[in-house]
Amino acid sequence: QVQLVESGGGLVQAGGSLRLSCVASGRTFSGYMMAWFRHTPGKEREFVANINYYRGTTNYADFVKGRFIISRDNAKNTIKLQMNSLKPEDTAVYYCAAGIPTPIYWGQGTQVTVSS
Repeated sequence: QVQLVESGGGLVQAGGSLRLSCVASGRTFSGYMMAWFRHTPGKEREFVANINYYRGTTNYADFVKGRFIISRDNAKNTIKLQMNSLKPEDTAVYYCAAGIPTPIYWGQGTQVTVSS
């Protein structure tokens, strides 16, 4: 059974940093795109960043470029999202996803709240 388990969310002041982690299990993810999405009530879910699990190539949404960094640790089957210079508008539930490339598997989400 495939599982994606996120952690690392929390409350932080504007300008601060958080690092999210996603531990993937249940299958081999080589060839998958691993991604982070976020969702705020009243808005559609939006893409944040992704990384090719094998090649390590990355893509970012424009609104996080220069602030967020996605990375992977293949030995630990873990995807991380380093979030710096956080803004109140980054407040959302952040989800880890895996797909080829459209997401097939989703985690349960972790709440990130940025206070002004």
